[in-house]
Amino acid sequence: MAVIGLGIDAVDIGRFRTVLGRRPAIAERLFTASERAYAAGQADPAPSLAARFAAKEAVMKALGVGIGAFHWTDVEVIRLASGQPALHVVGAAAALAGEQGVRRWLVSLTHTGALAEAVVAALP
Repeated sequence: MAVIGLGIDAVDIGRFRTVLGRRPAIAERLFTASERAYAAGQADPAPSLAARFAAKEAVMKALGVGIGAFHWTDVEVIRLASGQPALHVVGAAAALAGEQGVRRWLVSLTHTGALAEAVVAALP
């Protein structure tokens, strides 16, 4: 299987929780309504949101672009019926992906008490 790009990112959950606490409106800028709703259903939403933020950054890395290349909400982490995470990519992120020949995405999320991580593969 060919890989067009690979990205990985890690987020310190404690720092992320602090940022969300100091600037609650930032969640609307970073996450879709569905992502916020999913996290709100968790006992502690910070690990879920941190993992989703890591996935968005990992998509940027897989595409070889930096912050500002697309809106944060252009990439949404969704859950398949199986519970497996997947990506829904729209807007400028989808345009960039299309220019590079990306047709499929694979994403893996994990978190511990302190760290949230995501790995993203961009595939033809």
